[in-house]
Amino acid sequence: MDGGQPGKGNSALEVFLGHWTGVTELAATAWSPGRTAQAEVTFTRAAGGFAVVQSYRHVEADGTHFEGHGVFTVDPDHHDTLWYYVDSMGGPPGVPARGTWHEGTLTVERRSEDGTARHRFRVDDGVLTHTADLRLRDDHGFRPFMRSVCRRV
Repeated sequence: MDGGQPGKGNSALEVFLGHWTGVTELAATAWSPGRTAQAEVTFTRAAGGFAVVQSYRHVEADGTHFEGHGVFTVDPDHHDTLWYYVDSMGGPPGVPARGTWHEGTLTVERRSEDGTARHRFRVDDGVLTHTADLRLRDDHGFRPFMRSVCRRV
């Protein structure tokens, strides 16, 4: 069975392909103080080019670690980027988050009953930047949560 070829939206994800290392800065929250961690992220092509798989891991100075895994693909009917994501915090992946591209930045909002996490992914001059801002259920606006800056290795 021939399912066709990946479209332009899928090729936009290729800017992320590769292995990246750097630093993640985590903002202070009600649950923990601000801190930094050594970060590593890999993006690989999957499903015949119809998806990009993301593997993220960071390790903090005290040895605490976090990992997350995502699958990016494109909705062929609406041309949105979809992000299926699960991490070591243990929550179920739920429905995919929808995202859009604007001037080289992919913005994806993940919603849950607790609030919304707005993720931005961008590559400039060989530097991958991934930021996440949170708006909890009772908040009026977004607050910075984390910022990863990594270089391709």
